[in-house]
Amino acid sequence: MPDRGSGGPTGPRIRVGQPSRRAKTLLTTAGVLAVLAMLFVMFAGFWTEWLWFESVQYTTVFTTTLWTKVGLFAFFGLLMSITVGLNIWLAHRLRPPLSAMSLEQQSLDRYRMGIAPFKKWVLLGITALVGLISGASAAGQWRTWLMWVNGTSFGKTDAQFGKDISFFAFDLPFYRFLLSFGFAAAVLSLIAAALVHYLYGGLRLTTPGARATSQATGHLSVLLGLFVALKAVAYWLDRYGLALKSSSIRGTDWTGLKYTDANAYLPAKTILFIIAVICAVLFFAALWRRTWQLPVIAFGLMVLSAILIGGLYPAIVQKFQVQPNELVKETPYIKKNMDATQEAYGINDADVSDYKGTTPDDSAENEKLREAADTTASLRLLDPSVVPPAYRQLQQVRGYYTFPDTLDVDRYADKDGKERDTVVGLREINIDGIPERNWINDHFKYTHGFGMVAASGTDVGNDGTPVFSERNLPPEETLAGKYQPRVYYGEKTTQYSIVGGPQKELDYADDEGEKTYNYTGKSGVSMSGPLNRAAYALTFGEPQFMYSSAIGDGSRILYNRTPKERVEAVAPWLTIDGDPYPAIVKGKIQWIVDAYTTSDGYPYSSRTTLGDTTEDSLTADGQRSVIAQQDEVNYIRNSVKATVDAYTGDVKLFEWDKQDPVLKTWMKAFPGTVEGKEKISDELMDHLRYPQDLFKVQRELLQRYHVDTPGQFYSGSERWQIPDDPTHKDNPSVPPYYLSMKMPDQKAQTFSLTTTFNPNRRETLGAFMAVDADARSDEYGKIRILKLPSNTTVAGPQQVQSKFNSDPDIAREINILQRGDSEVEYGNLLTVPLEGGLLYVEPVYVRGAGTNYPRMRKVLVTYGEEIAFEDTLEQALDNVFNTSGGGDEDSSDDPPAEDEEETTPPDNDGPPTSVEDALSDAKDAYEAGQKALEEGDWEEYGKQQKALQEALEEAEGASDPGD
Repeated sequence: MPDRGSGGPTGPRIRVGQPSRRAKTLLTTAGVLAVLAMLFVMFAGFWTEWLWFESVQYTTVFTTTLWTKVGLFAFFGLLMSITVGLNIWLAHRLRPPLSAMSLEQQSLDRYRMGIAPFKKWVLLGITALVGLISGASAAGQWRTWLMWVNGTSFGKTDAQFGKDISFFAFDLPFYRFLLSFGFAAAVLSLIAAALVHYLYGGLRLTTPGARATSQATGHLSVLLGLFVALKAVAYWLDRYGLALKSSSIRGTDWTGLKYTDANAYLPAKTILFIIAVICAVLFFAALWRRTWQLPVIAFGLMVLSAILIGGLYPAIVQKFQVQPNELVKETPYIKKNMDATQEAYGINDADVSDYKGTTPDDSAENEKLREAADTTASLRLLDPSVVPPAYRQLQQVRGYYTFPDTLDVDRYADKDGKERDTVVGLREINIDGIPERNWINDHFKYTHGFGMVAASGTDVGNDGTPVFSERNLPPEETLAGKYQPRVYYGEKTTQYSIVGGPQKELDYADDEGEKTYNYTGKSGVSMSGPLNRAAYALTFGEPQFMYSSAIGDGSRILYNRTPKERVEAVAPWLTIDGDPYPAIVKGKIQWIVDAYTTSDGYPYSSRTTLGDTTEDSLTADGQRSVIAQQDEVNYIRNSVKATVDAYTGDVKLFEWDKQDPVLKTWMKAFPGTVEGKEKISDELMDHLRYPQDLFKVQRELLQRYHVDTPGQFYSGSERWQIPDDPTHKDNPSVPPYYLSMKMPDQKAQTFSLTTTFNPNRRETLGAFMAVDADARSDEYGKIRILKLPSNTTVAGPQQVQSKFNSDPDIAREINILQRGDSEVEYGNLLTVPLEGGLLYVEPVYVRGAGTNYPRMRKVLVTYGEEIAFEDTLEQALDNVFNTSGGGDEDSSDDPPAEDEEETTPPDNDGPPTSVEDALSDAKDAYEAGQKALEEGDWEEYGKQQKALQEALEEAEGASDPGD
């Protein structure tokens, strides 16, 4: 019988090991599906990004950025591919015949034979790889390209070359990019051509003395000539780069030319440029002469010139001309640096005036000083960085709400129509506080915060708690009328939410139970269609998007929900301030975001690192985010005011600085994205303010650049420093404070941002600085500096705090407040210029036993040598200025008034108090005071503290019979 498996004539032949037609079909289908899946994953990211930009109506930003990147990628990637590929092809075409091969070439023959069948694929692979890498690198330069194409004139020229500053800010960066691309193309082409020539015998290395064919010599010499020509261009651009060169002078960071740069490096770069051009011509000449002799000589000359002219000569000039008389030589260049830096940071118009800083000696002035203390400043008792726990305890209402770690200071009118400094915060959603964590609760039910909470910055209740002008849930609309209280976008809202669909949201809860809500805004991206659901399932890595019944008709996904994220996304060319703040504007909660245009291309202007400069005692604790950008800049403008609607997420950008050429450039690149300043409503203008981060950058520069002459700058004798925060144990920089006050030359209070300076390496006060922070003011942005005499002994913040802590009476009361589980926290130490002197005010908070939030318990005030530590600000000011009800209670040498003599009981009406009785009374008073403290009865607590003091005095008198 025939074998069934042999495929004989009685049966079909079976081919073992080959897949069947069905298997091939399945494999092909699987492969196609895999490719489609990969393509869809790539498409999902693009599609969701497009949908988000469409939802915020900033698609032009997306398309402009995308097509710019695509264009740069394609052009420069293709250019690099063609350049490298052409040189590989040319080197192969110029290969010599291989009839008489050397031993070296015989060993390379096997590589040639291996490559021969795949030459085209190798060429395509190499060119594609270098093209992809070069294209990706070029796409990252989209900002550089857009600034070059849309560059706007500054209308000012640099001090050395007479070129418009736009050349350095917009043109020079693009020219440097082109130069770096040219260098990369030349080097890659040279390497590729040399390898091909070597592989095919045009270049020989093992024979005595490397040899090349005439064809290889001509080809490589042209590439080397192009490289040297590019080096000549680099020398020429380096001349202008000297205006942006970073160096130091007497240990101080410096930008721009100095004497040696202008008189040695600048002519050296010009000479080296000429030498490089000659050298490049000689390399090109090798194309005809077919010899390396002249190019090698020229190249050696260029290297020697670079060492002698570019290195040794400037060192000699610095050593023998500059160092012996540095100030005289550098004075003109210091002046250029001072002028450019002050202009670039907007501090050139700072008004510096002398201020004596001493208090009047005439006690008859006390009444006048006391009245001036009330009119000069609205002294804020609520510290936005200390009171957030009180807001949480008293107004959080539910654990799934929270307030930021640092609140904001704004201005609102009270019931009488008087504008007051107000400490505000939004009741935002807190996912970590949800009673039961699951996907539905996290993303569908607990979707938004509810309402603003606000309190007067200058008042506190009898129990030391904030006096709320906007409070409770739902809000009692007493601050700015009726408004939309729901907060879908906020600083703490970092997770995505899906709203508007079948799943109801929790609105808020009261005594009657939970209230539900369904989002009616147009924000977010629709999740109704399967395409969008699949795209977002991939983007967020959440497969439940595909099948969850909680998503249906009307469902919309909200993400990128912090104000900073949204503004950064729609305006990627802006640097965002670290402190967005909320305001009620026309019945809506609007986040106000300050945004900056920056540059590192302002000639002669000194650089600063934004992230480092904006750090202070608040950011050290992570209480609010700072400018994240760590790049160095030497030009900054607060050119844009942005708003983000807390309910709809709508983003609006408003032109604020109409003179800023950097903003004009970006507005040309992204037309229609920034609205005119005239579009800012009056209601919004009421809440705009001078930004803290810009102020911190300016005060950092003013430590050195407040002086008038190059000699003062050079010597550093007038240099200031930013004080350490005396209330912070790690001693970072003291933050600036918002405060309504008036400077000596002003007639009325204005909303201001203030700070102090110490003289360098001293703790006395060197200067006080304030900027008009009210956007409605005609003098908005005007910087005023009160400069104290250089030999001043006026106490600075650290010394004032030390004075408070070392005063025996204050120390005793602080120790009493700290007994048990109570903790003392010091609030912001405010400084106010007052009638020639400096008034310091600091609220003192106590976290009593059984409470987890601080209450304002005491106020520290000092003016001149006088110190007061009282329950209220009014009492403390009265005490300091010895006015009504004031005076030093311990001044027993003063003669008693007549009415006091009549009412004082005689000392011999009863037996003298024993020490034991007095101490017993002191103990009773202390225990009663602690009980009153726990109950929050501050009036009773004050009475018991007075009784305690009297008992201690009686004990002291009873123990000293000779008294």
